[in-house]
Amino acid sequence: MATTPAAPGLVLCLAAMILLIFVSVSVPVWDKISFLDTKVQGKTIKFGIWGYTGSQKKLGYAINGALIGLSNNSLLDSSVLKNLTYILVLHPVAAALSFVSVVFGTCGVFSYSRVGTILMTVVSSLALFVTLVVFSIDMILWNIVRNQIRSDTSGNSATLGNANWLTLGAIIALVMGSCAAGCGSFGRYRHHHRHSHHERY
Repeated sequence: MATTPAAPGLVLCLAAMILLIFVSVSVPVWDKISFLDTKVQGKTIKFGIWGYTGSQKKLGYAINGALIGLSNNSLLDSSVLKNLTYILVLHPVAAALSFVSVVFGTCGVFSYSRVGTILMTVVSSLALFVTLVVFSIDMILWNIVRNQIRSDTSGNSATLGNANWLTLGAIIALVMGSCAAGCGSFGRYRHHHRHSHHERY
């Protein structure tokens, strides 16, 4: 089968989808993926979309300062930070949008469909927008928590986790994927369709 103009965009959107799926199953679902890793009295506590190490899985949770050993936890106990954790659900939303763009891209590749490629461009651009928004929230939320822990005198440590960089990787893939899909929508689909038709005879 000949390569169509939709193929590069499809591969990049697929890569973004996989990265966002990994992020969507972060702590406490999968302990290997987290947004923030803390060490409190020798014990590691990681934070993800659905909670933290040892917590129940739920959307939106309080980042209790006492949990991570802070002597002054008034900032982390505020409702503002808890509300930001609800927005983390945009990671799986972006993963779902990336999946839809992959479906359209697959139609564009295997059906030599310009419409499928155009729809992949639109949906991948929407996925990019959602991912950019939630990545901004990630940086605000987890840097506030990390800096609060580091400035405390209790001696605990905190570092940003790999989920942040997986999300950044998804952004890069979606930027390239939506651009490739946009350029691919101007490809010569009729030529490829005619060529594949003649190959069968």
